[in-house]
Amino acid sequence: MIVSTRTLFEHAYGNYALGAYNINNLEQAMGLFHGCIDSQAPFIIQLSKGARAYTDKSMLEAIIRAADVIFPEALFAVHLDHGDEKTALECIESGFYSSVMIDASHDPFEENVATTKRVVEAAHKHGISVEAELGQLGGVEEDIAVDEKNANLTDPIEAKEFVDQTGCDSLACAIGTSHGAYKFSGGQGIHFDRVTEIQKLLPNFPLVMHGSSSVPQDEVARINAAGGTMGAAKGVDPAQYLPAAKLGVCKVNIDTDGRLVWTRVHREFFRDKPAEFDLRPPGKIFMAEYAKFIASRNVLLGSAGQLEASRAHAASKK
Repeated sequence: MIVSTRTLFEHAYGNYALGAYNINNLEQAMGLFHGCIDSQAPFIIQLSKGARAYTDKSMLEAIIRAADVIFPEALFAVHLDHGDEKTALECIESGFYSSVMIDASHDPFEENVATTKRVVEAAHKHGISVEAELGQLGGVEEDIAVDEKNANLTDPIEAKEFVDQTGCDSLACAIGTSHGAYKFSGGQGIHFDRVTEIQKLLPNFPLVMHGSSSVPQDEVARINAAGGTMGAAKGVDPAQYLPAAKLGVCKVNIDTDGRLVWTRVHREFFRDKPAEFDLRPPGKIFMAEYAKFIASRNVLLGSAGQLEASRAHAASKK
């Protein structure tokens, strides 16, 4: 069942974080839904601007609608990840999305405020929530690339001003994580002191953590052993997810790790079966492996086992 992002955040705040997982195809969607049902977790399914252009936005939306029918017990929101203003407004008008992200974090503060405010005004007319971003994460994600030297943490005072001026419903903060598989060369981890400062100024306000893949070293090693050439990579310690959730981080974006699982499964399959040409056998393996991965992350996020309680909360809001 598709519900509002706001409703999911209300139940999660201060207790656990919702996994926000990007999909690009039906195999990812099936693995995601199976993993969340297996772990009894509510979740957020994300479509990026790049995913919407990969085939056609209608194709991915149809996959999600079909999954909603196939898995009637699932409880989730549908979110636009890293949208520009044009894409965010298009998604708002479609009526399909629970929430949209407007990412104008690369612009000066005043321009970020103005752009975000326009999207918020349009979204709230339709009862849709808006996630905005302040501060910049390093790393690479699709068409977003920020060098380590240009990354900057979110300023707590600016965060309070930004939320007050824009009326956004959640805020993606730069708190020490980074996008993509090729993480910072230095120490990687969440700046809990910065999260605490932001929460003090924005009590009960949902925070969002981007770039939260852990980049499991066993996955990287298996990919390289099967012909890959991935270099040194560092991710977020997944043991930090739940402590961050206790400080108001309601949504944790995990994308890169899912791509690593896909790459590992397919590289190993075709290495071991070089005469194979059918895409379905490795697809089936991936769906099962991705489901296991999703369930494991939901445990670390604290969302595992929260499905029925979250459903009851959603029902009380109707």
